[in-house]
Amino acid sequence: MSDPEVNEVYAVRFAHHAARTRAENFLGGDPHDAPMPFDYFVFVVRGPSGTVVVDTGFDAKVAAKRGRQHLRCPTEGLRCLGIAPDAVDDVVLTHLHYDHCGNQHLFPRARFHLQAAEMAYATGPCMCHAVLRGGYDPDDIAATVRKLFEGGLTYHDGDGALRPGITVHRVGGHTDGQQVVRVWTRQGWLVLASDATHFFENFERNLPFPWVYHVGATLDGFRRLRSLASAETLVIPGHDPEIMARFPTVKGAEGIAVRLD
Repeated sequence: MSDPEVNEVYAVRFAHHAARTRAENFLGGDPHDAPMPFDYFVFVVRGPSGTVVVDTGFDAKVAAKRGRQHLRCPTEGLRCLGIAPDAVDDVVLTHLHYDHCGNQHLFPRARFHLQAAEMAYATGPCMCHAVLRGGYDPDDIAATVRKLFEGGLTYHDGDGALRPGITVHRVGGHTDGQQVVRVWTRQGWLVLASDATHFFENFERNLPFPWVYHVGATLDGFRRLRSLASAETLVIPGHDPEIMARFPTVKGAEGIAVRLD
């Protein structure tokens, strides 16, 4: 059997949160309470079958409300890669937290992909608990429901295929419907883990991020990430500023985009 299509993969940085410490990023805290800031990314998979965007970020208004530093619209970063947002074919929403599913209107042609379990979770009884609903924005949820009724949303139930060399996989943990994206690249299988692991270190030390729906599922998810990727170095976390240092910068997009494959 021949290999699937080879894809290029990029991380596009659009926001930052400086006021975090190590103790806030590991379940149970961390004795070395040094600064450990967040970066916010959208990811791009580009290959022979078209372009897939993974997550859609948030805008400057939401950043101000949440105390985040908004650096640029995610679509500005896409344009640095030569990608027009209205030409994007598919968008994967890894989950429905505010920092992953805003700006949906900026991708008018795209078909959106979501785990059915995530919509059930984000609109179900668990949202009666303030600590669980705090990461969600009702306007984003409404936009996703509207996308469903307009025929622009595809639900996945566990593992699903988008196109040759690109698949989605529900791991849960962080949220009930958290999914990751597996991509065939010139280096083998790369996994865009999103918030299945916020930092490289969460995954490497098997220490979950504190904002978690199910701790056991998160730990099982770390094992699943290892099984999906061709190497642990090809598991890409959702928020680690180290991404910008570990991977080569895209010419003309310095400080904005790096190539992951």
